[in-house]
Amino acid sequence: MLPYCSNGTDLTEVWIDSGLNQCLIDTIIVSVLFLIIVIFGCLQCSMYRKYATSLEEKYINTNLGSVLQIFLTVIRIMESLSHIVMTDMMKIRGGVVGYDILIFLCLLVAWSASLRILALERKKLLPTVSSSRHGLVLLVFWTLSFLWENLAFVSWWSHQYWWYLKGAEDYGEFALWLIRYLSTGALFVLGFKAPGLPNNRYKALIDSREETKDKKASTGGKKAESTWSNVFVKLKMMMPYVWPKGSCWRQWIVVACLVLLAAGRGLTLLVPIYNKNIVNSLTSDRSADDNVDVNKSLVVRWDFICVYCLLLFFKGSSGGGSGFLSNMQTFLWIPVQQYTTRRIQVKLFGHLHNLSLGWHLKRKTGEVLRVVDRGTNSLNNLLNYVVFQIMPTIVDIIIAVIYFVTVFNYIFGLVVFVAMAAYLAVTIFITEWRTKYRRDMNTLDNETNAKAVDSLLNFETVKYYGASEFEIDRYNKAIINYQKAEWKSTASLNLLNSAQNIVITSGVLAGSLLCAWAVVHSLNGLHLTVGDYVLFGTYIIQLYGPLNWLGTYYRMIQQAFVDMENMFELLETGMDVKDDPDARDMQIQGGCIEFKDVQFKYEPTKPILKGISFRVPAGQTFALVGHSGSGKSTIIRLLFRFYDIESGAILIDGQDISKVKQESLRRCIGVVPQDTVLFNNDIMYNIRYGRVTAGDSEVKDAAAAADIHSRILTFPNQYETVVGERGLKLSGGEKQRVAIARTLLKSPAIVLLDEATSALDTKTERNIQSSLARVCENRTTIIVAHRLSTIIHADMILVLEEGEVVEQGTHEELLSKEGHYYGMWQQQLSKLEEEKPDPEVVQVAVVEHHAVN
Repeated sequence: MLPYCSNGTDLTEVWIDSGLNQCLIDTIIVSVLFLIIVIFGCLQCSMYRKYATSLEEKYINTNLGSVLQIFLTVIRIMESLSHIVMTDMMKIRGGVVGYDILIFLCLLVAWSASLRILALERKKLLPTVSSSRHGLVLLVFWTLSFLWENLAFVSWWSHQYWWYLKGAEDYGEFALWLIRYLSTGALFVLGFKAPGLPNNRYKALIDSREETKDKKASTGGKKAESTWSNVFVKLKMMMPYVWPKGSCWRQWIVVACLVLLAAGRGLTLLVPIYNKNIVNSLTSDRSADDNVDVNKSLVVRWDFICVYCLLLFFKGSSGGGSGFLSNMQTFLWIPVQQYTTRRIQVKLFGHLHNLSLGWHLKRKTGEVLRVVDRGTNSLNNLLNYVVFQIMPTIVDIIIAVIYFVTVFNYIFGLVVFVAMAAYLAVTIFITEWRTKYRRDMNTLDNETNAKAVDSLLNFETVKYYGASEFEIDRYNKAIINYQKAEWKSTASLNLLNSAQNIVITSGVLAGSLLCAWAVVHSLNGLHLTVGDYVLFGTYIIQLYGPLNWLGTYYRMIQQAFVDMENMFELLETGMDVKDDPDARDMQIQGGCIEFKDVQFKYEPTKPILKGISFRVPAGQTFALVGHSGSGKSTIIRLLFRFYDIESGAILIDGQDISKVKQESLRRCIGVVPQDTVLFNNDIMYNIRYGRVTAGDSEVKDAAAAADIHSRILTFPNQYETVVGERGLKLSGGEKQRVAIARTLLKSPAIVLLDEATSALDTKTERNIQSSLARVCENRTTIIVAHRLSTIIHADMILVLEEGEVVEQGTHEELLSKEGHYYGMWQQQLSKLEEEKPDPEVVQVAVVEHHAVN
């Protein structure tokens, strides 16, 4: 049974051999430290979780003192591990006993907990505790720890302690005590200075609370979460888009890639093993485990060399990027990646088309497209980084630890594990810390470019006011500010690389020294060969290779999670207008339209339509007139079912449009809008958009009916003429005729003219009226008009005011009432005469007016 104290020491004795009983004193003190940090530390953490306010980034001090506190705490954690390992290796006081294990476990937990509390005090603030010093828990913990180390001076003359430095054991213990004494003393002093806490507690608390309120308001009251929170939930959401469901051959490709990935892990182990065998075959001191007779002369093991080179061919000699397996895996993964990209892009594009018009009017198109683009890339990037970069590296580390523990000694596995863990911790910590410098650099880079673009776009203004020198000076200052931020970002990157190099070198140094010792003297009964020494060096360097990119992968994975979250938020956006589960296709008979007590509002406090009711018989033309904001265009949008109404019903041939499929409804309606927006394609494509299955001859017939065919033939490329962005290469009249031709080609039962000519001049408007009349012929038509002269032929005119029908009748009937419509007519007639347009147009309008009266 493992004894608790070493060398048969009695736990009850206080003073032994001119000094304090180490077993008793260490047990008491470490138990007290453990209880303080666990009990009172948990209480403090609970208070911070319930009542503390998270500080803004600008109030979190990351100065040398705060970094030193973290570093010294980590040193204490590593020292407790080193102490128990050294005790076992060097058989100090007969080897590891019970109280050594107790001290190790208690100190490991206590110092780790103190690191957590230190992080809380740096990043959060309690409203009732002064931030000018650390909490009582940490101060007491550091004070007792420092007093504990000072107790060693009481036993200056005791042979139980290391003061006499008789051998390697005493030197080792003295070195560890010195590390403990200096690190704990520094923590004790720094604890009263509190370098990591905010300088202005009150301002930090108030500003951070306001910032928290703003964030809650912007997120709808949701608590801000870390990028890494619910990481497994996010990966689970990603999997349906990654796994090629329904494609058997792609599924087999995924399996094959995973097999190649697993094979690569085996090669990572076999390469250094065969390298070891080659070295052992070329040295005279070889063990029997290598199947080589030590009494024979040196031989060239060509079989080992050939296998080694073959393994390098499959694995790659540069750390994993150029091997046959890696290249084959990348090649096979192409169709899977393309499948993922296509599936998510098509799903997002379809989802965007299914969202309501209201949603699209509230969002910026560029912002939505960036979310789609970044979200699609994030899926592929995240899968590549996690599955093909991070996971293989983690598996390689686990295999290495297991191999060294089982084949060498647990100490070698511990060295590899600690070195890798330290490497990961240093990389993540410094990468998180330097993110703010990278962010500032990007912001200033954008500002620099914005200043340059703004100055060049306003070149004439700059020259008018002779401000060239001023602009150059502004640009120079912007570059200087950018370069300051760039220096910080680059310097912090160099710091990261240096820290990584220190960890790598330390791990290789520790392992190499242990290997060399085991080769010459043996280590706890383990005798290694020269080949084992080479194996350790090549294996650990091979493991560090992929880790060099860990900082980059970490930052990219973090960004990929953010982009993926934005994409899934977009996918989870609900559709305001949905088809009824039992919806049927619209069956058009004549095209009769009926509004029954329709009420609608865009905003809850602002009604737009207040009980609108009217009926448009099949084949007739109704006109909607009124001032801006009266609800005319809203009626058109509701008829297309871009929005659902609050109450009432909209019927077409007796069918409630909310009970039919939206696509079938919109196939029955054609529209000529006020501002015709064309695709950046040729004229043939834009006209054919009315019915994509139409032939070229049908497109040309529609253009002829819209009176634009002859005009198109005068263009150099005729129907292949590209109209430009939003059709800007065409005049207003030409764009409207293209829209009319498109509607004619669609041949709908119902036609809606939403102020189709209001953006045109009066002469062009009258020239285009014949084409519009051709569109409306024998079709149910609703015209939204601003110029009343364009709707005098309507079978019925509805006058809208504040969302209500205040007058209705024919043109003649409404003029005879001398109400709202009469006032609008007189106002437009007076304005037309004042502007002195084409005399022919004025004459026509005046003749129409007198004819009515």
